[in-house]
Amino acid sequence: MVSKNQIKLISSLHQKKHRQTHQLFIAEGIKGIQELLDEHFELDHLYTTQSDFEAVPTKLKTVVSEADLKKISALASPNTCLAVFKMPKVKAINSSGLIVALDDIRDPGNLGTILRLCDWFGIQQLICSKETVDVFNPKVVQATMGSIARVNVTYVDLYDYIANSKLAVFGTFMEGENIYTSNLPQDGIIVMGNEANGIASDLEKIIKNRLTIPRFGTLQKTESLNVATATAIVLSEFRRATL
Repeated sequence: MVSKNQIKLISSLHQKKHRQTHQLFIAEGIKGIQELLDEHFELDHLYTTQSDFEAVPTKLKTVVSEADLKKISALASPNTCLAVFKMPKVKAINSSGLIVALDDIRDPGNLGTILRLCDWFGIQQLICSKETVDVFNPKVVQATMGSIARVNVTYVDLYDYIANSKLAVFGTFMEGENIYTSNLPQDGIIVMGNEANGIASDLEKIIKNRLTIPRFGTLQKTESLNVATATAIVLSEFRRATL
């Protein structure tokens, strides 16, 4: 059974300020939780409706009813388990290879999907502006399907970071060089912009390499691509260029 104090604590972790205060975050679902355990994230406590996760010590596991799980879940349709993990220590930025930088991404689903894409395409470092949604938001964690454990995510002053970087910087714009015919390097920073407004104007001024994903539709009335979809195309082209 989940106590009132446990429900209060876990429910508070749905908000960023409380996650930061307690240095805890929640993950839901067998796959996502197991991925975090496999990557040695420190478990605070596990709540499950089933007799699973046999490797988890009894003192760190509570079997709960579906009703109790619904009280603490961030999902409309709760999974069979929820875990509270301690936030990992912040790692140093790996400023080499191919890096993805996000400017003011607000949708948790987009950030989670982009994290999965980074994992898929072997991107080890994801840089986020301070306005970008929190990576430990429960919806982000859910959308990553465990990839949060394998990609280093760092929040910085994005303008300062890019202005002082020695790597080539690429941005995605409606007008730019056709990505399918561009000579793309193995190292660099790829900047993806806000869902509604794209890359901020001050940041745009210091991005020297402008790329575009051309439209092929006859009418060409589609205004833009979803940022996660665009990220998938861009990363695929950068990686294809190295084959």
